[in-house]
Amino acid sequence: MELLLLSNSRNTGAPYLAHALDAIAEIVGERRRIFFVPFAGVTVSWDDYANNVRSALEPLRLDIRSAHEGAVLEECEVVMVGGGNTFHLLKECRDAGLLPRIQRQVRAGAPYIGWSAGSNLACPTIRTTNDMPIVDPRGFDALGFLDFQVNPHFTNELPAGHQGETRAQRLAEFLVANSAVHVLGVPEGDWLRVRGSDVQLAGPRPAHWFRAGQEVVTLSAGLLPAPLGVRA
Repeated sequence: MELLLLSNSRNTGAPYLAHALDAIAEIVGERRRIFFVPFAGVTVSWDDYANNVRSALEPLRLDIRSAHEGAVLEECEVVMVGGGNTFHLLKECRDAGLLPRIQRQVRAGAPYIGWSAGSNLACPTIRTTNDMPIVDPRGFDALGFLDFQVNPHFTNELPAGHQGETRAQRLAEFLVANSAVHVLGVPEGDWLRVRGSDVQLAGPRPAHWFRAGQEVVTLSAGLLPAPLGVRA
């Protein structure tokens, strides 16, 4: 499988998706027909969302066809899933019958590009999203392209005086309840590039590997070690 899983869509002070243009161009290659899924958008209309992505990726000269406009997945060469609310994304994809079709398309060779919620959707479940459950997606199972969970936008910082849990504490709670599952916290500005069974971390910041009952491991950019992997 070919996957590009971005932690975020915009870096501070930079245009939308600008930090990811080279990575998107690399995975797309000579392909041009993109099936875009805007369903994570809630406070932005899907028309505006699709047009924003078209504008941001205009330098790549892609033919971006949005699911909400009646685009046919099987006629496209690349699957692209935008960020927003992960629960809303999963519900709409499930309602539209897209999950098994995306799985077939990607396992047959179509590259998958996702950011934020779109990266969560590539995981076994969406249970390590940071989003509020604004809708019931009728189950948390997602596309299952990875053997582990991703936590996008990872940061362990708290505002001064804030009494809530850190992200690491929240992930520790997840691991107590799901001890067999591993989680990779991917900070903003970073992404994962999957080629076959290899998983590579790229970007300026280290990622953090969480496992139940073990110390958190800091991982620098480069090929990630086992047991991180993809599902055949």
